[in-house]
Amino acid sequence: MQQGEIALAITVVAVAAALAGGLILILKPVLVRYLLAHPNARSSHAIATPQGAGAAVILALLIVVAAAWLFWTPGGSGPSLVPVLAAALGLMVLGLADDARALPVSWRLAGQTLAALIMVFSLPEALRLFPDILPVVVERALLVLGTVWFVNAVNFLDGLDWITAAQVVPITLGVAVLAGLSAVPADVGFLALALLGAMLGFAVFNKHPAQVFLGDAGSLPIGLLLAFMLIVVVGTDLAAALLLALYTLADSTLTLLRRTLNREAIFSAHRSHFYQRAIINGLTAPQVTTRIFLLGLLLAALAIAAVIARSAIADVLLLALGALATGYVLSRLARGAK
Repeated sequence: MQQGEIALAITVVAVAAALAGGLILILKPVLVRYLLAHPNARSSHAIATPQGAGAAVILALLIVVAAAWLFWTPGGSGPSLVPVLAAALGLMVLGLADDARALPVSWRLAGQTLAALIMVFSLPEALRLFPDILPVVVERALLVLGTVWFVNAVNFLDGLDWITAAQVVPITLGVAVLAGLSAVPADVGFLALALLGAMLGFAVFNKHPAQVFLGDAGSLPIGLLLAFMLIVVVGTDLAAALLLALYTLADSTLTLLRRTLNREAIFSAHRSHFYQRAIINGLTAPQVTTRIFLLGLLLAALAIAAVIARSAIADVLLLALGALATGYVLSRLARGAK
C-alpha cells in the first residue's frame, strides 16, 4: 500500500469510529427507555443494559460509504455494494424490532433469508466459487444457506462484552489488507474499513462492564456484511476466507452439533457456547475476549499469508495451523483455563 492509501484507510476508520460513537451518545437515552436487555438464561450480564446500539454502527457505516460515493469512485469490477447495504439496513430494522419485542423465530429466519437472497443473487455472474463442480443455481442456493447460517453464528456469539468486536476487527482488518494487496476489490476493502471503524467506535461503550449492547440491530446486519466480504474473498482464495471466519464458525457449529447430539432444544436460550462455558468456569469477560481477539489476529495473518503464497500446499498447511490454533483456544475456553 502507498502512503496515501494508508492515510486514507486511517481516516476512514477514524471517521467511522467517531460517527458511531457520536450516534451512540445520541441514541443512548432512547435505548435506555425502550430497549433494555434484561438478564435471561442466555445472558452473561447481571443487570439490565440498553441494547440496539448496533443501529449506530450500521448508520455510521452507511454515512461513511455514502460520503465516499460523493467524493471517490473506486476502480475495479467488484460486486455492487448497494444490494448488500440495502439488505443490511433491512436486517437492522428487523433487529431493532426484535430488540424491542422478541419476534417469532420464523419471522427472523424469513427476514434473514430474504436479505441473503438479495445479497447473493446480486453478485456478479463472473463471481463463481466452484464453476467446475456446481451449477450456478446450486452454488447460489448454497451461498444463501451459508449466509443465513453465518448471520446466525455472529448473532449467537454476540453474548459477551467486546466479543463481537473481537471477531469483527480481525476479519475486517484482514479484508482491508487483502484489498491493499489487490486481492479483493477496492470498494469491498473500503466497506471493511468502514465497518472496522464503526465497531471500534462501538467498542468504547461496550468495554466491560458494557454500557450498551449491539443487539440484533447490530449483530444481524454485521453478520450479513461479513458474509458478503468472505464470499468475495473465497473468489480469490477459499483457504483465506475459511481462516478469517474460523473461530466464528467453529464455536457456533460445534456448539450446535453438540446440543443436537445431546437432544437439546436447539432453539431455546442457553449458555453452552465455548465463550459462555469459559465464563461459567471462572474466566472474566476481558480474559475471554482477549483470547478470541488474539486468535482472530493470528487467523487474519494466516489468511493474508495464504493469499500471498498462492499455493495449494500452503493453503492446506495454513488451514491446518489455523484449525490447531482454534481448537487449542476452544479447548481452553471450555475448561476455563487461564
